[in-house]
Parts: sequence; C-alpha cells; structure tokens
Amino acid sequence: MFTTSHFHPMLVHFPIALVVFGFIAVIASLLFRKKPSLPKTGFFLLLAGTLTAITALMSGLLFTDDLSGSAGAVQNTHETFAWITLGLLLVTSAYWSFLRFKNQSNFGLNWITIVLYGLSTVSVSITGFLGGTLVYNYMMPI
Repeated sequence: MFTTSHFHPMLVHFPIALVVFGFIAVIASLLFRKKPSLPKTGFFLLLAGTLTAITALMSGLLFTDDLSGSAGAVQNTHETFAWITLGLLLVTSAYWSFLRFKNQSNFGLNWITIVLYGLSTVSVSITGFLGGTLVYNYMMPI
C-alpha cells in the first residue's frame, strides 16, 4: 500500500544527483575551458537541485515519523545537515544568480561560487549518507 511516508524516500535522490553532477560540471568547466556550456549546465543543475532540496526537506518534515534512541540521534543529525545543505544551496543559488544578473565574471567572485557549491556538495553527500544510515542500519530488517 502506498502511504505519504513514501514521498521522502522518492524525492531525496534528486537533490543529491543534481547538486553532485552540477558541481562536477563546474569543475569540468575549469579543466576544459573550451566548453562554454559546462558552467551554464552547472548553474541550472544548482537551481534544480535547490528546488528539489526544498521539496525533499519539506517531505521529510511533513511525512516522516520521529525516531527515538540512537536512531533518533542519527535522524536529528540528518535533519540538521539537511537544513545546512538547504541554506548553502539557497546562498549559492542566490549569489550565482546575482553574479549572472550583474554579468560579473571576476575571478575571485567565481571562486567564491565554486567554494560555496563545493560545500553544498559535501553537505548534501553527508545528509544522504546519514539518511542511508537510517534506512540500512535502523529500519531495514536483516
């Protein structure tokens, strides 16, 4: 039977994939400077990853139950990193959108974007790892 508790597991994979591959596109654009589509691809994947991170976080808050004990501690850490990830993604998206709107291509400003995007990628990876820990260590029978 399908219940609302299935929404969160179905949605969480999108921000992970979009943010990680967007960051890879940005790094690839640094290595292959003759590919002007890569930074644009990274930008649009960042925006899509940010939007899907909002939906994933909201589905987790609205449709999952609170856990207790050591599983509850992992869940709290998972939720904290989800909020950190969303904050980083929102800041990175807003900053990069501002730079694109103002048509700024200053070397130092671009590095700030890359560092923020990298931190977002690490944060979404940690969040996903903790979510996987919850599923495989605490919820799936062996």
